[in-house]
Amino acid sequence: MLKLRRGTVVSTEPLTVEVGGEHRAAWADEALVGAVEAGDEVVVNTQARDLGLGSGGFDVVHVNLSRGLFGSEDEGVHVMKLNYTSLQHPVETVEIEHGEPELGPRPPVVVISLHGHLAPLAWAAANAGPDLRVGFVQGAGGALPGSLSRDVAELRLRGLLHGHVTAGAAYGGEREAISIVGALDAAARRLEWDAVIVGPGPGILGSATRFGHGGMAALDGAHAALALGLPTLVCPRLSSSDPRSGHRGLSHHSVAVLQLLLAPVRVPVPEAELEGWPMLSEAPEGGSARAALDSLIEICRGRHDLAVQPIDLDGYAASGLPAATMGRSIVEDPLFFASPLAAGRALAAATNGV
Repeated sequence: MLKLRRGTVVSTEPLTVEVGGEHRAAWADEALVGAVEAGDEVVVNTQARDLGLGSGGFDVVHVNLSRGLFGSEDEGVHVMKLNYTSLQHPVETVEIEHGEPELGPRPPVVVISLHGHLAPLAWAAANAGPDLRVGFVQGAGGALPGSLSRDVAELRLRGLLHGHVTAGAAYGGEREAISIVGALDAAARRLEWDAVIVGPGPGILGSATRFGHGGMAALDGAHAALALGLPTLVCPRLSSSDPRSGHRGLSHHSVAVLQLLLAPVRVPVPEAELEGWPMLSEAPEGGSARAALDSLIEICRGRHDLAVQPIDLDGYAASGLPAATMGRSIVEDPLFFASPLAAGRALAAATNGV
């Protein structure tokens, strides 16, 4: 059941709601619940914060009782997002915006399993191909609201992303799609993107089981791209220093996806040795780049193609874009960032048929 509590907005920068005499951090999706102002009476969903979830340390405004109860009229729109929930709302979708134009150039697609890979991947792609128009298709696996991602907003501001489509259960992007395959088809037909990144929003679902985690969404994204005949890359999840052994080196999340894929893909990997970043070669207990590469060779042997790419960790560290994952900095876990940096270069190369 929903865990809902009444509260009063204390401040909006940052959004803070008083619930039962306690001041609690909150987030409001204004596209759904309207503007929120100090003094407003709201109902918040407190479940994630009460459970102490690492990526959900705030309450979510469910409804603003003081304002925002009257939605806009959307005549002619008949597709619902969050359909058959109390938050269902009509959207126009890229699948039916302008009919069915002729198929354009086939944009390569790189699939990520973590939102933390988005910024370094987009940065590396832009550096390798300054004129590339790279778009982001956000699906399930992590946060569903498209407006929650600060990374997307920053990448759009810098011109490193040229569009944001929320597909399937995800919602609130610049454009909407009913499905991942519909979003990719639109990218090939009408969005004028040169390349596509597909992945989840912030956070990731998990259950400490082989298949019960949000990273499995990468399987759906890759299969959608493959089914459309688009060049398909899968960015592996790597780590130099994750305290969980299953995510150190090559993550078991990536192992599961690569083993279950029904067709071959290209798997970009960073060069194993880089001066000035000893963690890439000296990390203990399987966390070195060499150990991760050996694991990938074993998993991909005879099925998937590995593409070794040079990377610029120093450049990314100086970019001002997010350079920490789960409290670990790029210095402490360079391999986490090295993987999407390699994928970004590989994506740029794929647009030229390389």
